Amino acid sequence: MKVDVLNMEGQTVSTVDLPAQIFEAPIKVELMHQAYQRQMANARLGTHDTKSRGEVAGGGRKPWKQKGTGRARQGSTRATQWVGGGKVHTPHPRDYSMQMPRKMRRAALRSALSAKAAESGIVVLDDLSVSEPKTKLMAQALDRLVGDASVLILIPEGNAGYDLVVRSANNLPDAKTLMANYVNIRDLLGYEKLIMPLKALDVLVSFLG
Repeated sequence: MKVDVLNMEGQTVSTVDLPAQIFEAPIKVELMHQAYQRQMANARLGTHDTKSRGEVAGGGRKPWKQKGTGRARQGSTRATQWVGGGKVHTPHPRDYSMQMPRKMRRAALRSALSAKAAESGIVVLDDLSVSEPKTKLMAQALDRLVGDASVLILIPEGNAGYDLVVRSANNLPDAKTLMANYVNIRDLLGYEKLIMPLKALDVLVSFLG
């Protein structure tokens, strides 16, 4: 798939062939859904906890005798039906993580990238840079490149130049910067457009190609 390579002004400077094995792969919705579920599940801490009747304080003594009072029999004021009693069928710490083979995870990423490419949602830049860390400069550049669409910006590597890009985009509500080697299914599906410089494309090819 051949696409235009733009500069930060939105002008076409050349073209590039996007590797077919990454950007023209079969689009498998079920596989992408499974990868998305796995990522969201693995993000859950699972530290929620509630106390059962054996963990709450107090209630060691039987509140009244078993018979003769006319009231229902009770064994503890910390039973679940009492105010201040323990809880039943409520959350306790657990591991929500899900496993998925690396081969399947990468196939899901290729599907998501292929879906983006099919929708003309990928913008390739010759270079990604700003002269100073100003939100206004990045907002103007993104307006030229993708209009008012939400955008995921792939950063090829961490250095001083790209740090200016990250700092400039941090306060934009519809933009997110992400290291190219950390690309994930949730962010690919969560933004309308994908911006990547040629160096970020090389990173994707290195582990998805």
